[in-house]
Amino acid sequence: MSAWIEMIADADADRELAAALELARTPHGTVDNVMRVHSLRPATMHGHLLLYRAALHNDANTIPMWLQECLASWVSLLNGCAYSLSNHWANARHLIGDEAKAAKIEAALKAGRPADGFEPSECALFRYAEKLTLTPRDMIEADVTSLRDAGFDDGQILEANQIIAYFCYVNRSLNGLGVTTESDVVGYYDDPSPTESS
Repeated sequence: MSAWIEMIADADADRELAAALELARTPHGTVDNVMRVHSLRPATMHGHLLLYRAALHNDANTIPMWLQECLASWVSLLNGCAYSLSNHWANARHLIGDEAKAAKIEAALKAGRPADGFEPSECALFRYAEKLTLTPRDMIEADVTSLRDAGFDDGQILEANQIIAYFCYVNRSLNGLGVTTESDVVGYYDDPSPTESS
């Protein structure tokens, strides 16, 4: 476990924390540091988990999952959050399912030029995400209108907004508490082999 604050191990958890940890378990059977960092306040772990699953892992979302994960990766890249970027880019790469396409998208995101890797309609999401992440006070109604003009309905606009807002929250939480991927299984879909460092 790695963070700048104490994180409680499963063996030392009281009943409330044990219940929260059980809810936070990944398909690999582990609890990632992004959730375990809440162990001193299980209520925030529970709230974080509900928000995460509602924003990014909800079957009602209609933006393709690979594109949701790319959006998560873009926001994390803009915020300089290595933890979220490593996890969500691993997910995006897996879901894209085409190494050449994934490499092109990764290069475009790292270069700060999403237009080099995405369709024009998809690029509207990345422009919206960049502005909302970096200069939220400058948002205007035209920013939403541009998403409609690109073909996204209001439900999808809300999906994108919530993914962006969630990752701004979690990136700041992780960066502010020095959370790393040490001992985590990186990526939702990858083989369950813990990483040695962030």
